[in-house]
Amino acid sequence: MNKKPKIIIYDTTLRDGTQGEGISFSVSSKLRLTKSMDQFGVDYIEGGWPGSNPRDMEYFEAVKGIKLKHAKISSFGSTRRADFSVKKDPQLDLLLKSETEVVAIFGKSWLLHVKQILRTTPEENLRMIEESIEYIKNKNREVIYDAEHFYDGYKDNSAYALKTLEVAIQGGADYLVLCDTNGGNLTEYIYETTKDIIEQFPNIKIGVHCHNDIGLGVATSLAGINAGALMVQGTLNGYGERNGNANLTSIIPNLILKMEHPMNCGKNLKKLRDLSLFVDDLANLRSDTKAPYVGASSFAHKGGIHANAASKDSRSYEHIEPSLVGNRQRVLVSDLSGRSSIMMKIQEMGLELDKNTIDVKSFLKELKDLEYRGYEYEASDASFRLLFQYWLKKIKHPFELISYRVIVERDETENKLISEATVKIKIKNEIHHVVAESHGPVGALDRALRQALEKDFPEIKDISLSDFKVRILDSAEGTDARIRVQIESSDSKEIWGTVGASDNIIEASWEALKDSVEYKILRDKK
Repeated sequence: MNKKPKIIIYDTTLRDGTQGEGISFSVSSKLRLTKSMDQFGVDYIEGGWPGSNPRDMEYFEAVKGIKLKHAKISSFGSTRRADFSVKKDPQLDLLLKSETEVVAIFGKSWLLHVKQILRTTPEENLRMIEESIEYIKNKNREVIYDAEHFYDGYKDNSAYALKTLEVAIQGGADYLVLCDTNGGNLTEYIYETTKDIIEQFPNIKIGVHCHNDIGLGVATSLAGINAGALMVQGTLNGYGERNGNANLTSIIPNLILKMEHPMNCGKNLKKLRDLSLFVDDLANLRSDTKAPYVGASSFAHKGGIHANAASKDSRSYEHIEPSLVGNRQRVLVSDLSGRSSIMMKIQEMGLELDKNTIDVKSFLKELKDLEYRGYEYEASDASFRLLFQYWLKKIKHPFELISYRVIVERDETENKLISEATVKIKIKNEIHHVVAESHGPVGALDRALRQALEKDFPEIKDISLSDFKVRILDSAEGTDARIRVQIESSDSKEIWGTVGASDNIIEASWEALKDSVEYKILRDKK
């Protein structure tokens, strides 16, 4: 059996990734992410485009003070301008001033871009590529040449596209990276073209850079590797312009676990999910629960038959052991659940129970009745845990609701909308009666509840409400429709979800808010 070659990862999250809609990193965030990618084993980290914005120049200056264990920092920029000399081109000057060990230079492979975008001659474009690479190479930098729009250019005029690669090699490029910049090519074409290029240029290392415009960014990248490419470029979580770049959090485990390529990050694969979540956190984005390998739903089982099979042998419905990428198996509890699902969910929560002595059947009946009435526990683990523990009579409510009231007042004279909530609860034998205001009724109710509890349970001050969702369940009923409210809460230790359902949005919100604080109180009480 032939040993497969080592694949090099070139990450462009900090540059190409930030071109995605809603993606932005501060300099400090870029430095933190650089450290994390280095620790994970990423080989090249593209830090930005010098001169495109002050933030990137500040990053290149600051990253000099960070001692990296493995990764090389790369700056990115274009070839010299048409009719400029390399010594007088401001872009090349800024690339050198970034003082990175590696410089990535992109040039045009497609005559459409040469003539219509650059508005120069094919001959001048070839000189721009060769002279720019040669100039940077003579300054003792490693040069990676990104052949922009290569696959489209090769399809349009293969002879000219090949000529651009020839001059890049003459200039001294260390890598030729073939780019599917528009992300519109199919895997078969990427494979055949990459293979063709490798056969024609056997003495130069080839890489691939793909985009996800038709949903094939990962597939085309892997096709390029199958054809013989040794470097793959992409971004963490697939950030990038339009539909994004090829997603490294899918590419990396596929290369290691499915294609058995050695990689420098292979020994740290169990940290992949943490790295994925960290990037989303820095970008202030909610993580994609459906993301392959690293998503919260990647190894989640809802159907009773599936959960039962997975409990007997996880291979029956899981293509890998979740822990290999830092993920875990989850059981989703719903009206599709069976006895096995319930028992797996209980064990997942760390509750050791004997399934032969616990009347799971009656609990399952109650659960399905609640789901029929609008409750949903797939994303509400905290509410499910409380429900089950109260059903077992293992815990007692930390407080008792006596009453609550919410008033919404519109003051036209001051053009203000004010909500006032009154909450009356009993803790042990003491009555707490609190009034609070906020812009909205749920906010006022939340404030009143917290103020009523904070004296006896100061730990609830740490709770942060991170998400609030409202779903109308039976829209045909109009304003009398049943409503489900799901709340996501967090503290310094974990994130938890709670749920409430009613034909009254305030009552549904109250139930979800109440479960949120009860979960926190009972968890910290242990």
